[in-house]
Amino acid sequence: METVFPREVLKKNEHQFRNLVEKAPVAICVLRGKDYLIEVFNEAMTEIWDITLEQALNKPVFEVLPELIGQGFEEILGNVYISGQRFVTQELPISLMRQGTLRKAFVKFVFEPIHETNGSITGIIAVAHEITEQVAGRKKMEAQSTVIRDLLMTAPGFVCTLIGPDHVYDLVNKEYQSIFGKRQLEGKPIWEALPELKGQGFEIVLDRVYETGEPYVGIEMPAYMANDEGELVLRYFNYSYQPLYDEDKQVYAILAFGYEVTEQVIAKNRNLESEQLRSKELEEKVTERTYELNKLNYELGQKNKSFEQVNKLLLQKQQELEESQKKQLSEYSRRLIEATLDPLITIDLDGNITDVNKAMIEATDKKRTQLVGTNFIDYFIEKDKAQDVYEQVFAKGSVINYSLTIIDGVVTNVLVNASVFKNEEDKVIGAVLVTRDVTELKQIEKELTEAKKFAEQATEIAVEAQSKAESSTQIAENAVKAKQQFLSNMSHEIRTPMNAIIGFTKVLLRTEITTKQKEYLTAIKLSGDSLIVLINDILDLAKVDAGKMTFEQNPFKLSASIAAVSNLFEIKVQEKNLTLVKEYDHSIPEVLVGDPVRLHQIILNLLSNAVKFTAKGKITLAVRLLEDDDELATIEFAVSDTGMGIPEDKQETIFENFQQASSDTARLFGGTGLGLAIVKQLLEPQGGRINVKSKIDEGSTFSFVLSFQKTKAEAQLIAEIMDLDAEIKNIKVLVVEDIELNQLLMKTILDDFGFESDIASNGKLAIEKLKSTDYDIVLMDLQMPVMNGFETTEYIRQKMNSNIPIIALTADVTTVDGDKCKAVGMNDYLAKPLDERLLFSKIVGMVTESAMVKLNESKKARYIDLKYLNQRTKSNPKLMAEMITLYLEQTPQLITSMKESLEQKDWKMLQSSVHKIIPSFSIMGINPDFENLAIKIQEYATQQLIDGIQDMVLQLENVCLQACKELEEELTKLKTPNHVK
Repeated sequence: METVFPREVLKKNEHQFRNLVEKAPVAICVLRGKDYLIEVFNEAMTEIWDITLEQALNKPVFEVLPELIGQGFEEILGNVYISGQRFVTQELPISLMRQGTLRKAFVKFVFEPIHETNGSITGIIAVAHEITEQVAGRKKMEAQSTVIRDLLMTAPGFVCTLIGPDHVYDLVNKEYQSIFGKRQLEGKPIWEALPELKGQGFEIVLDRVYETGEPYVGIEMPAYMANDEGELVLRYFNYSYQPLYDEDKQVYAILAFGYEVTEQVIAKNRNLESEQLRSKELEEKVTERTYELNKLNYELGQKNKSFEQVNKLLLQKQQELEESQKKQLSEYSRRLIEATLDPLITIDLDGNITDVNKAMIEATDKKRTQLVGTNFIDYFIEKDKAQDVYEQVFAKGSVINYSLTIIDGVVTNVLVNASVFKNEEDKVIGAVLVTRDVTELKQIEKELTEAKKFAEQATEIAVEAQSKAESSTQIAENAVKAKQQFLSNMSHEIRTPMNAIIGFTKVLLRTEITTKQKEYLTAIKLSGDSLIVLINDILDLAKVDAGKMTFEQNPFKLSASIAAVSNLFEIKVQEKNLTLVKEYDHSIPEVLVGDPVRLHQIILNLLSNAVKFTAKGKITLAVRLLEDDDELATIEFAVSDTGMGIPEDKQETIFENFQQASSDTARLFGGTGLGLAIVKQLLEPQGGRINVKSKIDEGSTFSFVLSFQKTKAEAQLIAEIMDLDAEIKNIKVLVVEDIELNQLLMKTILDDFGFESDIASNGKLAIEKLKSTDYDIVLMDLQMPVMNGFETTEYIRQKMNSNIPIIALTADVTTVDGDKCKAVGMNDYLAKPLDERLLFSKIVGMVTESAMVKLNESKKARYIDLKYLNQRTKSNPKLMAEMITLYLEQTPQLITSMKESLEQKDWKMLQSSVHKIIPSFSIMGINPDFENLAIKIQEYATQQLIDGIQDMVLQLENVCLQACKELEEELTKLKTPNHVK
């Protein structure tokens, strides 16, 4: 809502308002009308521009201050006048006229429009603050600080500075940051940024160094620190804490520096039994701390709920009180007070606060109602000096640049400017005080001195740490690489043998075996499938914890996705004599944008749980539309069952890792307790939340809500998995695999498909086979000796320039993904153990697509057909070569003649040139349509028709040039020795 300044109020209070403005310690002027006539120009404004009131009043502002022209003020004033909106500038560089000379300055401006009661704008209030000295001082300090910071940031070993008694991170070099991973450190207290360090003695040492000013040196000091996965790891450091002093010889910060010696300590103390004992103690401590943290979080949550209720009531009462006060204030006076960016207070004759602006509220971190009625002296540290300001302002009428320190949570030095204001009877009724923050100016001088000392200390420290840091750096880098490789190796080493176990089990199940053997093999396959599910769950959870789980944004049909998921459970539901009910809201938009794969994973986990824990009754999958607007569709998904139910005290813990409803659950029903934890962590990054309602022996309902973007794009089609019995043969496959067991498995599977296959045990052998034999597709293992799968694929694509389809086969699903495979030229990848139907579909699909591409390339339109020439020459290569050579010699000359004659409008020459081209069309087998085009050009030339002839000539030129290129290729073939037609 815009502020309205009624003229009646202005006239009635004109004396009081003008007195307040004229004596205000901030520069204020009022511009009237579209000509911006100066109606008010107070004393502070005259000091900035070095002019008198008589020179300024009732004159256009750009006539009084011509130097403002061209500095953007015309546009600013015009925008404020037109839009009626307030405009504030920050550090605006302008040129000011002083004693006839322009000088560069920085000024902050506030422009506030004045409205009539009918809404029209009649003028603008301008408030100015010159900040030239502050800007210059800050820039000087920033330049000095940059040099010091660059020196410390490149220092060897780890270096950081901790400011104040709370030990807040100010500077952190790269080595220090690498020790603590991706966590944000700068600007945070050490115990907030690194909570795991508290309780290990660091707080005692840091507080002692800060309080006593005595340095501290630690040799091979142990510390439990969190790694990127949030696990506490024991590490050792040599470090020193050095106090830093200000010019008053008081400790204001601590410089910490040193290097890590974990590997050296471990090497000296390596003992298996002691390591196991230490690991066990660490696990117990982590468990104990986790329990305490969970308990604390729960208690904190309960308190927060109570606090929120109280805060809502207080906020409601506070708002009612503020609204009551706002009605009693003059809106015009309020805008004048709020126009200044510096804290402003008005006081009565007793020094009690009668009003404050927003800047004062922010500075004291108190509400307006808390400030009004209190004595202004209470908000300054030196109360005697504040009392002196009070006495001087009412004794002298004003106070200029009085130095005080304000109470605002930190030490803030301010300059107070104050002046009295009077009522209509010219009687003093109070004073206005404006405080300007000059802490930065005072700090600049202080910090420059400190910075010099700090740089000298840092240089000595850096030189001393240089020799110690080099070996520690290499040790730390090796440790990081080892951690990253662990998860990848675990996936590969487990999946590789499982690929053979499950694969050969499937092969045996398809052979003629006894009923008992089939029973045993089925048990082996189910056990293997369960192990793969467990591995996938653990790896998915690790990806989420490490922040590596990505969510696609692709168009998809939700109805098709729900149907596909529910179809997977129809057999399981029938086996248990259950009923699967699908309730789908058909008002849901047909195509949405999201990640259908992750949505499948969430619903699959919930349906799997429902089937597992339901012995009789039904399972319901419900999908309904909650909200729908132009951009988003908000949808609720719910899976309900009539199963055993979940105890109320377990309904919160079942979403934690490895947690189930009871200790007997895993024994009776199987599972790891990871399914619901994965569901929760897949939903939360997408803005969703899993909810559960359950009663014992009645059943459970798991539900969540997700929002999807709406789109008019077509949904991405999901490739259908083909039947293994489909009659598709004559496909030759090259399998690149180094493990003999997997080679045998792949050959067996491909033989069952009816495909021909060759085996290469490494990438180098695969390249040799590809050079000598034609294959339809390559199945490429990634981890092999000599040349791995990535190197081999890169060679095939870049050196051999081959487009043969390549499918990666990998047991490492943690570090290998589609983007990495596609980057080197692979068409797709499959994880081991292999799904035979999916493998069959991908092979057939890619081979078919590749064949279609080759067919299309072979059918690419050609301009010539040498069938007629072959007949005329009786396929005599020599005679054919002579005729083609003659065409290639004459045609470019005729094209040039045709273009030049058109440019010169020589119509007879144009007809002649085109006439000579036409006979060769039938000889070289050029399409008759182009012959008709040439005849049409002749007709246009005869009638001298200009419109359209230029385009036809250009088209005919392109046809002839393309025909020449194709004939050159044929000529090369004809000249090849032993040419056979």
